[in-house]
Amino acid sequence: MILETERLLLREFVKSDIQEVLTYQSDPLYLRYYPWVQRTEKDVRDFIETFIIQQSHQPRTKFQLAIILKTENRLIGNCGIRINDIQQKEANIGYELNSQYWRNGYATEAAKTILQFGFQELQMHRIWSWCVAENTASARVLEKIGMCREGHLREKEFIKGRWYDQFIYAILYHEWISQFDVTK
Repeated sequence: MILETERLLLREFVKSDIQEVLTYQSDPLYLRYYPWVQRTEKDVRDFIETFIIQQSHQPRTKFQLAIILKTENRLIGNCGIRINDIQQKEANIGYELNSQYWRNGYATEAAKTILQFGFQELQMHRIWSWCVAENTASARVLEKIGMCREGHLREKEFIKGRWYDQFIYAILYHEWISQFDVTK
């Protein structure tokens, strides 16, 4: 599966992606809001292997895709959607990006594309996400793709010896249609 935007390709993970993922996941800026303090090659191999295994699930409910910057043909992060409830047509999205590529709109472009995939291809009714409240850049991405903040969970995440608040965001199919003037 490949999703394409003006500047990005979102494609399935392959085993050879390990080194590029390890590079960005080892960055202290990346690690700030994650529970781990470092990433090893084995950690990343297991991370990618999980996504490769999910590619063959039937029915498939998890789509985690590598983000490739077209101009450099380089893996710069990943973005995905996970169906939480098939009957209720609900899924959640998430994304991460190499810090060298922050503040260029790539996360927004990838998240908007995975949201479109969720509504158009997976036929979801509601798609949600969350972020650490202090991660204002991630909150901005979710707002730029049309999501509304639905909740503020106080001291929800315990990361590296500290409690963090969490924001919950969501968008409904009819809101997405009206905000982005798309049709099925």
